[in-house]
Amino acid sequence: MHRLWIFLLSLAWLPACDQKTFDEKMQSLYSQSVPLITHSELQSLLKKPELHLLDTREKREFDVSHLPNALWVGFKDFSLQRVANLSKDDTVVVYCSVGYRSERIGEKLRKAGYQNVFNLYGGIFDWKNKNNRVINNQNEPTDSVHTYNKKWSQWLYKGTKVYE
Repeated sequence: MHRLWIFLLSLAWLPACDQKTFDEKMQSLYSQSVPLITHSELQSLLKKPELHLLDTREKREFDVSHLPNALWVGFKDFSLQRVANLSKDDTVVVYCSVGYRSERIGEKLRKAGYQNVFNLYGGIFDWKNKNNRVINNQNEPTDSVHTYNKKWSQWLYKGTKVYE
């Protein structure tokens, strides 16, 4: 009975270990050039009209799922023309799978004069891992998330993993 109790207690710690490993990975990716915003901080801003969510992944990733009301701006072929209609004083939150690519786009936005640019910590992976809603290209809720590739899919704990 004592061994069973120890085993069950050790299982209770597994999710915390996963989050620590995830957090360590995220910290190794970021250069801190763009301020981070957490999923809970973003939740409190979602109803503000001056908030703009920019998805910096490739179009095929965006089409699988994205945050509601997000605008696709891409990564490899990103152009400031795609955001020319946004006020440089509005709040802009960029995201990608985990936050690396979005940080690069956030740097470009800041250099172009956008004042309030934030990078979503952990990207769409952490957003979905925290049970937040994503939608597909028909604006319908989905559990699917494009994970870029099999290697990166290890960081998506909740949802259906999609990759080529």
